[in-house]
Amino acid sequence: MSVLARRAAAEFTGTAFLVMAVVGSGVMASRLSPDDVGLQLLQNSLATGAALVALIVALQPVSASFNPVVTLVERALGVVDTRTAAGLIVAQFAGGLAGTVVANLMFGLPATEFSTHERTGAGLWLGEVVATVGLLLVVFGTLRTGRADRVAFAVGGYIAAAYWFTSSTSFANPAVTIARTVTDSFAGIAPSSAPVFILAQLLGGAVGFFLVRLLYPTPATSAAADRKVLS
Repeated sequence: MSVLARRAAAEFTGTAFLVMAVVGSGVMASRLSPDDVGLQLLQNSLATGAALVALIVALQPVSASFNPVVTLVERALGVVDTRTAAGLIVAQFAGGLAGTVVANLMFGLPATEFSTHERTGAGLWLGEVVATVGLLLVVFGTLRTGRADRVAFAVGGYIAAAYWFTSSTSFANPAVTIARTVTDSFAGIAPSSAPVFILAQLLGGAVGFFLVRLLYPTPATSAAADRKVLS
């Protein structure tokens, strides 16, 4: 199996399990705590954050972005080439949809059912921009300063927190957004709401890219090499 195929398989698997965590914990929360939306959100956020930590730790040696915006920024930074980025993004979208289908079936729901949960409004769109910018700062701020071993905990903690401090509950991921359109459950988003969410995420990705370039212009390995040359 080629390196790209292995990376795509890891992205497919990781994104599928991430969406299973998001959707499945949302269904479980709504059944266990039907009269307390705040408790449902707490259960959903903790499960998602914990799953992210575990998945990134497990799959990081192969590939563990699970997010087209992260992959696009990696392409813009020259971390991956165009062919690799395209393959990983396709795998992320496919994995997300597969994860929703499995989560729906696990809980006795239709395999696919369009969500009726409308999520719209300037405040929610701004929340998606903020959530995505913050995610990119956490991911690349950790990676580009030589702390790759901590990225799983940084990302898991950030997403669990961003469920609460962003108005949109921090989707921050186009593949996950599309996947959540086909579950009419707690975690769902109506298909009509998804395009603007994704536009907001892409805008957040652009802002995040420029902030990463500003704050961390040189990756840790390159910085170390520069210091060695200058010494």
